Amino acid sequence: MKSNGKFPVKNPRTGKVDYYITPPATQAIATRCKALRAHQESWRQKSLNFRADTLLQFSKKIAEHRDELLAALTIDTGRYGLSAMETDGVAASIKRWIKTAHTCSVPSDGRSTSLPFITYSVENRPYPLVGIISPWNFPLTLALIDAIPALLAGCSVIIKPSEITPRFASPLRKIISEIPELASVISIVDGAGETGEAIGNHVDALCFTGSVATGRKVGEQAARNFIPAFLELGGKDPAIVLESADVDRATTAILRGSIINTGQGCQSIERIYVHESLLRKFTDLLITKSKAVMLNTPDIHTGHLGPLIFARQAEIIQSQINDAISNGAEVHTGGKILNHGGLWCPPTVLSGVTHDMTVMREETFGPVMPIMAFQDVDEAVALANDSVFGLSASVFSAKTDEAIEVGRRIEAGAVSINDAALTSLMYEAEKNSFKLSGLGASRMGPPGLMRFFRKQSLMTNTEDVFDIQQFDEANSKP
Repeated sequence: MKSNGKFPVKNPRTGKVDYYITPPATQAIATRCKALRAHQESWRQKSLNFRADTLLQFSKKIAEHRDELLAALTIDTGRYGLSAMETDGVAASIKRWIKTAHTCSVPSDGRSTSLPFITYSVENRPYPLVGIISPWNFPLTLALIDAIPALLAGCSVIIKPSEITPRFASPLRKIISEIPELASVISIVDGAGETGEAIGNHVDALCFTGSVATGRKVGEQAARNFIPAFLELGGKDPAIVLESADVDRATTAILRGSIINTGQGCQSIERIYVHESLLRKFTDLLITKSKAVMLNTPDIHTGHLGPLIFARQAEIIQSQINDAISNGAEVHTGGKILNHGGLWCPPTVLSGVTHDMTVMREETFGPVMPIMAFQDVDEAVALANDSVFGLSASVFSAKTDEAIEVGRRIEAGAVSINDAALTSLMYEAEKNSFKLSGLGASRMGPPGLMRFFRKQSLMTNTEDVFDIQQFDEANSKP
């Protein structure tokens, strides 16, 4: 709740407020956006090599200030190891996007096939100012996942991180300030919904990662302003374990894909469908492996699972578990949110679930693994597709071709074969979100860069121009 213009921020490990942010006034955002837009033209006119070198400087500065940035990010999220991976992953991301930019952003020339005397050149014109509204589950990664390719494209960028995890923004702003060329074209502002809405009224394209409910609002605002919106929204990712699957491999991958980052990932496995012949073996093994997972409290440097970052999400998780239990589901591990100052959720394995339960229909965003049996492939596919979401999925089989064929039938943008959540580990493969899981061009692969360009065609007539008399209706008499 805002007080005296400030937003209190809780520490997820202690549950106590220990930080505040002060959102800028609406007019201040307008002024900032105007300045970013003014500097964008110079940035755009610089060579790609210049922009790439500037971002490589940014990468080096992050390495120099790693300890400060990592410390803030660790407090934001309550976990250390994944925060270190986020911090160190920026350099690899920048190098990857630079390589992509050099291979796919060159102009193309051609000649008309119907009118050979007309030649054309198609060039890329970046959107002047891109707005980014990023979430709390991977704060640094998802603040920069759209910003880096947009900057390489020649755009200016304004980022609003989540008000749930805003601490990392302060050291990141400090790092950016040490690179004047970059500081003129990127700005990070604190704030909540009002700030995000204000940004949406002053930019030329919007990138949003978060819930479907807020994504709808962002998309509607973008439509009113006639600007594109790239929306990465919720998921309810299914895993299908076919009759021939290696159960040990499947349980290992699904456990990781379900609980990494305490299940706080849009690509987390949230529904598990197992062939009835494997159900007992699969469930028993998943229970055994889940019981070996340790919460990393009180020592942040031990254990596997950090706290739930957002207290409201803990309420949602517990509500879904309670609903499942009241409707006949059995809890084998976990099942209760634990209070250790902050809120923790142990890996929770459920059986006896049905699609009438909220845990099988609504996004959980926690380490909950509900298991259902199926009799044949058609039933498994029908269950997997019985969802308003379509972000990603997994299929396990001893026969890769069979798994791929089943994967093609799933209504989801990214399907991991004999593994889980591969979309979070590699970024080269283009994908689109299906259904309510998102809208717009892929943020992965070459489209992740090219979506920040508009195409401009320059057409040249090398011969005489057409005369209006050629279009006299008298010439068309039958």
